[in-house]
Amino acid sequence: MGERPELKLYNTLTRTKEVFSPIDPDNVRMYVCGPTVYDYAHIGNARPVIVFDVLFRLLRHLYGEDHVTYVRNITDVDDKINARALRDYPNLPLNEAIRAVTEKTEAQFQADAKALGCLAPTVQPRATDFVLPRPDGKTDMVSLIQSLISRGHAYDAAGEILFDVSSMGDYGKLSNRRLEDQQAGARVAVERHKKNPGDFVLWKESSADEPGWDAHFHMSDSRSLAIRGRPGWHIECSAMSAAYLGQTFDIHGGGLDLIFPHHENEIAQSCCAHGTDRMANIWMHNGFLQVEGRKMSKSEGNFVTINELLETEKFGGRKWPGEVLRLAMLMTHYREPIDFSVRRLEEAEALLVKWRRRVDGEMHGDLQTSFVEALADDLDLSHYLKLLNAPGLSASALFAAAALIGIDLSPLQAEIDVAQFVEDRLQHIANKNWSEADRIRDDLLSQGIQLKDGKDPATGERVTTWEVKR
Repeated sequence: MGERPELKLYNTLTRTKEVFSPIDPDNVRMYVCGPTVYDYAHIGNARPVIVFDVLFRLLRHLYGEDHVTYVRNITDVDDKINARALRDYPNLPLNEAIRAVTEKTEAQFQADAKALGCLAPTVQPRATDFVLPRPDGKTDMVSLIQSLISRGHAYDAAGEILFDVSSMGDYGKLSNRRLEDQQAGARVAVERHKKNPGDFVLWKESSADEPGWDAHFHMSDSRSLAIRGRPGWHIECSAMSAAYLGQTFDIHGGGLDLIFPHHENEIAQSCCAHGTDRMANIWMHNGFLQVEGRKMSKSEGNFVTINELLETEKFGGRKWPGEVLRLAMLMTHYREPIDFSVRRLEEAEALLVKWRRRVDGEMHGDLQTSFVEALADDLDLSHYLKLLNAPGLSASALFAAAALIGIDLSPLQAEIDVAQFVEDRLQHIANKNWSEADRIRDDLLSQGIQLKDGKDPATGERVTTWEVKR
C-alpha cells in the first residue's frame, strides 16, 4: 500500500486534533450512535450517517477494507415503541412485537442511507437483542448493570437501578461538566429518590400495563431483586459497543447533541463496569443542522425527512437525488453548523453536473496522494473540494477522488438508457403525473443529461431530445 498518510482527528475528549494511532491496525474499530426507528429519519439524522461513512471509507482506504469494523446500532428500545408493540401485538413476545412495529421504519432508514451513497456498516445490532444475557456470551445490558452494582457504582431506589455519578472521580470529563455545576437547578423535589441529582437510570421498573423484560439483580447488601422493567437510554450503546468492539476501542462518533448526557453516561457506565480509564480513544461529533436558517421542528413547519427529500416535492418544489443531498452535507466541515437550504442543494447539483461534464465517462483512475492527505486532516472537505475543482485535474483523478467520499460520477451514457427514461417521462406527462415527470428530468440533469422539450412540426405532438451538458 506504500507509506500511509498521517490521519489527524479532532478529539472532543481532549479538545485537540490528535494523530490517530489505532489500538490494532489490523482491526480499526469505530462505533456510531444510530437511529431510533420509531419514525422515518429526518435530514438532521442524515448528517452523522454521511460524515461517518466518509470516515469509514477513509479508514478502509488507509488500513484495508478487511481491517475496519464499523458498528452502528439500531435503537428499538424506546417507550413509544414499546407501548405501540404492546398495543398492536399483545399476543407476541415483546422482542417479536417490537420487530413487527419497527421493521418498516428500519427498512426505510436502510434504503435512505443507501440512497445517500452510504456503505453498510460492518454490524448493525438492534438494542432488543442485547437487553438480556445472550447464549453467545456477548455483552448485554442486564449483565453490564450487574457489573456496575457489584463494583459499587449503582444502587436501587423507587423501582429503579441508578448509576451513582459520585462514585466516578472524573465523571463529566467529556462534556467538561462538574458535579457541583449539575446541582444547581436540579429537580430534587421530583427525583428525591436519587442520591445525586445527576444520577441516571440504568433499569426502570415497568407497571403491570407496561411492556418489560424480566431481569434479576444481586445487590451489594445481598438482596436479590427481580425487576420486570426496561433499560435506560444510555446502557444500550455501552453493551453493544463492548459486544463487538471490546472494552476499549478506537473511535466513537455521533452528533454534537449527544455529548451530554448520552455519551458522557456511556463513558461512565463502560469505564466503571470494565475498570478501564477510557471507553474510546477518540470521540468525534458532527455539528448541528438548521433548515433555511431556522432550527428544524414540526412547529416551525420546516421538519423534513430524508424520504420526503428523495421522493416528494415538499422541499423546494421538487425531488432531490441522493448524491445531491450527500454533497450538500459535505460542503461544510463536519464540526461546523450547517444551514440546509434549497440554494445549497442547487449549488451541490450544479457542482455535480460540472464534475460529470469533466469526467465525461471516465470511470477509472488512481487516487492522488494530495486528496488522501486533505481528507486525513480531520476530514477537511473544504480543502478536498478545492482540489476537486482544480482546472488542471484529470478526468480519471477527479473520478477517483469523488469516489473516495462516496460521490459516483458515472454518467448515463448509453442512448438506449436515456431513451427509456425519456419514454417513461412522456408517459407520465400524458397521464398528467407532473411530479414524476419532473423527477426524471431532475435526476437526469444531476447526471449531466439535459432534456429539451419541443413539438413535432408535422404532428404537433410533444417530442423530447437530450444532450450531455459540456
